[in-house]
Amino acid sequence: MAVNRAERRAATRQALLAEGWRRFAADGYHHVVLAEVARAAGVTKGAAYHHFDSKAGLFRAVVAEVQRDLGERVATAAERHEDLWEQLRAGCRAFLAAGTDPAVRRILLVDAPTVLGWDEWRALDEESSARHLAEVLTALAAAGVIAGQPVEPLARLLSGAMNEAALWIARGGDQQAAEQALDRLLVGLRTPA
Repeated sequence: MAVNRAERRAATRQALLAEGWRRFAADGYHHVVLAEVARAAGVTKGAAYHHFDSKAGLFRAVVAEVQRDLGERVATAAERHEDLWEQLRAGCRAFLAAGTDPAVRRILLVDAPTVLGWDEWRALDEESSARHLAEVLTALAAAGVIAGQPVEPLARLLSGAMNEAALWIARGGDQQAAEQALDRLLVGLRTPA
């Protein structure tokens, strides 16, 4: 019986996360009502509060899910290549392409920094896609593909530039132009062959 209860709790939590993801992406944080999310997920408002304490708690969990999903997309794109440099380019392009995803745009780029605050938003970013960026930059520096340098400031500069470019793409900017500009920026990091 305990397994059934645990499975029901997990299913309830997943249903709330899925409906929260859908609504936060479509309507934005300020227009979502937790009771309506619960109703649409087929659970009681009490169950929603049991799992997440508040709308902000649900949003925080959804942001973490969207961040994880984005990090996986970036890692998957990078892992398709054996060459470290191509891994960097592919991962960066995948991140920029995410700007066309309404959930990434609304949840991660628009609402999360203001709802969660900059520090918490950055911490979640560090756990997902920014971590992959730092790892590949470290490997590139160790291989001599880019100049040996402190990786953290470089990763933060690139991450900030890509966050801005992804938001620009999400608002109708030209994805291909952003990718070309990113390629020119990245080429400037390479050591002469």
